[in-house]
Amino acid sequence: MTTPRFVATMGGIGLMRPAPGTWGSALVLPLVLLGPIPCLLIAAALTLAGTWAVGRLLATDRGADPGWVVVDEGAGQLLALAALSTEPTGWGVILAFLLFRLFDVYKPGPVGWADRQHGAFGVMLDDIVAGAIVAGLILLLRLTWPELPL
Repeated sequence: MTTPRFVATMGGIGLMRPAPGTWGSALVLPLVLLGPIPCLLIAAALTLAGTWAVGRLLATDRGADPGWVVVDEGAGQLLALAALSTEPTGWGVILAFLLFRLFDVYKPGPVGWADRQHGAFGVMLDDIVAGAIVAGLILLLRLTWPELPL
């Protein structure tokens, strides 16, 4: 497996079936235990590495966003997780995971716009936007109802 493909599949997770995007999102869930700042930093690193890897892959194969590319799901999921408290609960992780998958699959509004962008940046962008929206929703919930165990 080439290095760009290894990065794009997050070590081969993207080759798992069914639902490789769900597997890619699930892979990063334990990183929530590191806290919000590390989740943001790792999301940024995955975004940069993913943009590089997908750019290399698209240089040889101009196909659309292949299902086995899941580094974008990892980055977006980490953005959603970064909005949880420094001591996240299982309920918070489940909420972040389900909302992220919902936005990633159905691509409402700005997520759909981002999905229609081209190139490596476009492949990464829809999941970054979905993760950012989910993070915003979670932060809004935490501000509105601070007693929620998120």
